[in-house]
Amino acid sequence: MYALKRELKLNNNERSLMRGIAGFKRFVYNYALDLITASWDFEGIKAGDSKRLDTIKKVFTQITMNKPEYAWMRKYPSTVYQSAFQDLKNAFSRWRKGLTGFPVKKTKKKGDSFTVYKTSGVYLEKGKPALPFTNRVVINRGKKITLPGIKTFRLKEAIDFICSSQTFTISRTADRWFVSFVLDAEKIPPIIHTIEKIGVDLGVKTLAVCSDGTTYAMPITIKKAKTKLSKLQWRNRNKVLGNKKLNIKASKNAHKLYNKSAKIYARIANIRRDTTQKMTTDLSRKAYIIRIEDLNVQGMIANSKLAAAVSNNCFYEIRRQLTYKQSFYGTKVELVDRWYPSSKMCCKCHHIQPMNLSERVFHCKSCGHIQCRDENASINLENAPPNKVRLAQP
Repeated sequence: MYALKRELKLNNNERSLMRGIAGFKRFVYNYALDLITASWDFEGIKAGDSKRLDTIKKVFTQITMNKPEYAWMRKYPSTVYQSAFQDLKNAFSRWRKGLTGFPVKKTKKKGDSFTVYKTSGVYLEKGKPALPFTNRVVINRGKKITLPGIKTFRLKEAIDFICSSQTFTISRTADRWFVSFVLDAEKIPPIIHTIEKIGVDLGVKTLAVCSDGTTYAMPITIKKAKTKLSKLQWRNRNKVLGNKKLNIKASKNAHKLYNKSAKIYARIANIRRDTTQKMTTDLSRKAYIIRIEDLNVQGMIANSKLAAAVSNNCFYEIRRQLTYKQSFYGTKVELVDRWYPSSKMCCKCHHIQPMNLSERVFHCKSCGHIQCRDENASINLENAPPNKVRLAQP
């Protein structure tokens, strides 16, 4: 599957419409979350989360939506609340499996998002799939896109080919709105990789150092953006930002501060995303086997002296991107055991010696070999024995 994401070019009326639909989805999600948690206190009822949510959905459509005070819900597409119930089902399923924490209520501060999809189509027989493209939205070349159940919107960046999709997710980051959709297409992986095997050492000083001598660093622009954010927060440290529990409303200047901060946070996230995507793509294009260390990121973040550097360098995100790009570029990602002494071992004579994190140059006390600490570790990762290596699962 291949996904596209484009920024929408909205006027004030369209922006208000988007916020209204996102608020509708947020209301339904929180409504269902409150009812399902309250239903656990009922005695004599034995049902799973899915059946409970299906019953809550019937109550919402047959009773709640028919009340006069909720007449405003009728002007929005029905797929919005249906996708909200589906999202809550997925959230509870992941919580039951221990993958995430308990679902929490959605708020405006964490961004707006909703999903719409086309439900109608031409079905020749009951129970059979619809005719091709009848239950999908055809997207033509250009800077316009039609969202099912809403209207046609303008795009800031053109789509260069004709495609189609059934489901569309609209999201807001700071004051910018995006639409993303999935295409039934796959990337053709390259036939030849110039490097058979490469070791990648993720570091604190630099983003990554490879065994072939390549070095990747986080750009200086992210440091400038962080400095700008810290100055903005310091200047507004005494501003009344509002408190719902104390019934204190945020002022207009506080809302302006929220918007400015959100833009800078979005810029920092975009710089990180762009840098890691380019780095992992470059590695996947040139190397067939990519070896990285199986780092305990959660434990490293617990160290207050390393937390900022580890979070800034996106250790887990790099591993995630390399793993899912295996099918795109025909690569194989291998994880080296976290207890393998790649930083403490000499890549020439394999002598192991203690190394503090402050020591940036490896000076072997056995053979006298001198090399950059990260370059030495990347070579050791490349040459790690098979019993210390396992495949990364997508």
